[in-house]
Amino acid sequence: MVHNFFDLSGKRAAVTGASRGLGQYFARALARAGADIIITSRKKEDCLNFCREIESLGRKVQAYDLDVQSEESIKKFAAAVLADYGYIDILVNNAGCNRRKPAMEVTWDDWNTILNTNLRGTFFMCQAFGASMIKRGYGRIINIGSVTCVFGYAGLVPYSASRGGVAQLTKALADDWGKFGITVNCLAPGWFKTEQNKILYENEAWVEYICDRIPLKRPGRPDDLDGSVIFLASDAGRYITGQVLLIDGGISTGATKATL
Repeated sequence: MVHNFFDLSGKRAAVTGASRGLGQYFARALARAGADIIITSRKKEDCLNFCREIESLGRKVQAYDLDVQSEESIKKFAAAVLADYGYIDILVNNAGCNRRKPAMEVTWDDWNTILNTNLRGTFFMCQAFGASMIKRGYGRIINIGSVTCVFGYAGLVPYSASRGGVAQLTKALADDWGKFGITVNCLAPGWFKTEQNKILYENEAWVEYICDRIPLKRPGRPDDLDGSVIFLASDAGRYITGQVLLIDGGISTGATKATL
C-alpha cells in the first residue's frame, strides 16, 4: 500500500483568525486533507457559518474566542482546547492585523497594536501549545507571514517589522524545539486579496502595477495556498523546519519589467 504523505486524517489542527480571509483558506484546505479543525476569532460567533461549511466536508470543527493581543485570552484558549481535546497536532498562527500609513503618521498605538498582534501574539501562541507538543514529541507549527518577511514596502513599516520578526522567530523556535520532533515554519503569502487590503484592488492602476512585478502576472487566488499549508502540516514536510516558504507568484525575485 502506497503511503499518502499529504493525508491529514486523524490529525487535529488549530487555525487562528479564521472568521474571514486567509485563515478560512488554510482551515478549509486542512479539512479537505482530512484534519479536524479548531478555529478562532475575537468573537467565536463570527465563525459559525464557516463551522457549518467545515462540517459539510465531513470534518469535526469547534470555534473558540481568542484575542492574541491578550495574554489572558491566549492562556484561556490553550487551556480550553487542551482540556477539550488533550492535544493538537498542527498550529497555524494566522491571526494578524495592519494599519496602512506613511511612516511619519504611525503612532505609538499603531506600532504596539501591529507588533503585539502579529509578532508577540504569534510567539505566545507557540509557547501556549509548545509544552504539550514537547511532551508528545510531535508538532507542526506554521506561522503565517507575508512577502514582507523579506521585502519592505512604503506604508507598511510596522507591518513589515512584525513579519520580519515572525520569520526570525520561526527560525529560532525551529532550532529550539527541533529535538522534540516539532517543526516550525513560516508560510509567507504574496499579494492575495483579503479584507485587510481589498481597497487596493479597487485601483486598476495599482493592480496593473503589482501584476507587472509578479512573474506569474496575477495576484494569488485562494486555492494557491492549499498545497503549501498541507505540505508543511503533513508527513511530506516532516524534514523541513525553520524555513520561510514564499507563495508569491515570484514577486520576491525582485524582478521588474525589463527593456531590451
